Parts: sequence; C-alpha cells; structure tokens
Amino acid sequence: MKRIIATAVALAFSTMAFAQAPKADTTKKAEPAKATPATPATPAKGEPAKATPATPATPAAKAESKADAKKAAAAQRAADKKAKAEKAAADKKAKQEKAAADKKAAAEKRAADKKARADKAAADKKAKADAKAAKAAPAPAAAPKAEAKKDAKK
Repeated sequence: MKRIIATAVALAFSTMAFAQAPKADTTKKAEPAKATPATPATPAKGEPAKATPATPATPAAKAESKADAKKAAAAQRAADKKAKAEKAAADKKAKQEKAAADKKAAAEKRAADKKARADKAAADKKAKADAKAAKAAPAPAAAPKAEAKKDAKK
C-alpha cells in the first residue's frame, strides 16, 4: 500500500513539473546565434600562442527587432482604433441623417393627409350646398305655375 501511495505522489509531482515547464515554440525555427569564430593560435617566437576570444552574438539586433515589432503592433492598433472610430462616426452620422429624413417624410405625410381631409371636407360642403341650392331652385319655379293657375281661374 505504501508503495502505491509513493508511486502516486511521484506521478503527481512529475506531472506538475511537466505542466509548469515552458512549451517549446515549434512553429518558428530557432536561429542559431552567430558569433565570430576564434582566430587560430599561431606560434610566435619567444611567446606562447594565445587564442583571441570569440565575440558574442549581438543581442542588440534582436532587441531592436522586438522594439520595431512592438512599434509596428502599436501603430497597427492605433490605426485599427482610428478606423473603428471613423466608422462609428460615419454610422452615427448616417443614423442621424436617416432619422431626420424619416421625420421630414412623416411631417410631409401628415401635411398631405391634413390637406386631403380639408379638400374632402370642402368638397363635401360644396356638394351639400349645391344640393341645397338645387332643392331651392325648383320651388320658385313651382310658384309661377301656381300664379298661372290663378290667372286662368279669373
């Protein structure tokens, strides 16, 4: 039983160690550090031969490329942010113009409806007046007939 527990504890610690280990980036090929090769030693008369040390690779170039990449990324983010703001402003302006056009169209429609109602009311009033005038006109015509009958009786 102790052996099983010891195995389980060992496995737990080993999996934690693997989980914390940094993952290797397999998509990029590692660039080997370029260093100046050491010059071979040449025997000199009287002095022992000394080799010149190799110059280390310049990490400044790597740092500059990282800085350039950061600057480019920042510039890209700024351009994206600016484009997004311009698009939002254009959308807002288009929305305001559409709302103004809709409001104007609604006002014109209300005015046209009001004018149509007024014209209809005027036409109805005129038709009623014409009908009343038509009724009143035959009555005076009937009166002369009555007078003609009275004249005939005399």
